[in-house]
Amino acid sequence: MTIALALGGGAGLGWAHIGVLRELEAAGIEVNALAGTSIGGVVSIAFASGRLETLEELAHSASSMRTVLRYLGPNWRPGSVLSGKAIARLIEEHLGDLTFEALAIPTAVIAADLVSGDSVILDHGPVGDAIHATIALPGIFQPVIRDGRILSDGGAVMPVPVAPARAMAGGRPVVAINLQGDYQARRAAVGISGDQDARLTTLSVVRGATGLMLSKLARLSLDRDPPDLELALPVGHIDTSNFTRAEDLIAIGRRSVASAMADIERLAQT
Repeated sequence: MTIALALGGGAGLGWAHIGVLRELEAAGIEVNALAGTSIGGVVSIAFASGRLETLEELAHSASSMRTVLRYLGPNWRPGSVLSGKAIARLIEEHLGDLTFEALAIPTAVIAADLVSGDSVILDHGPVGDAIHATIALPGIFQPVIRDGRILSDGGAVMPVPVAPARAMAGGRPVVAINLQGDYQARRAAVGISGDQDARLTTLSVVRGATGLMLSKLARLSLDRDPPDLELALPVGHIDTSNFTRAEDLIAIGRRSVASAMADIERLAQT
């Protein structure tokens, strides 16, 4: 029973992808190709390199914002507000010797070229450079400048990378994991309601509008490149910038796959 996976972007929500992969493993569903955007790219490479356990340990270690900030660190150069030097050291330590060609499963990650405006599929060469590019949130982390391109977080152009997953899948069905499909819970969590007496704040409006934009962009991406099955995980109640909820998010990923297992098994057997 074999499928390909397209793992969508979503910053801290991406820990849910770990639960998705764990539940598929437990059910004996083989993944023969992976494409990921942003945190989805990180999880894809960790799984394809046999280092998912290491990433899961890292996710659980980020139990407080103080711990998370130690990984990020301030940046004093133009182009971003965070340096991510500790993250860079972790990538180098655990994945610095790896190339895409050495991965056990065909894998691609997505970046956006801020010069051309195109999506860039990274599927060869060192995986470390590709991870830096796909997670380079604009204004947050430094972009990767290479071959006349300025590579930034792929969520701007392909938040759920179905097409690259299908290109590597060898005809196997593609299951897409959408972390931006729960807008109603997200807008409620930030205080956007239909109540006439609701008290809006500047922050709640900005966060609500950002959540809506990400939700619509993911929907457009999926409508353009439909998967064989989409799982929109119920994670809207957790803020995308919150990296401290690994336990909850991994459990949500596992439950979502378990609930859809009959459909997944049907696809995997075709």
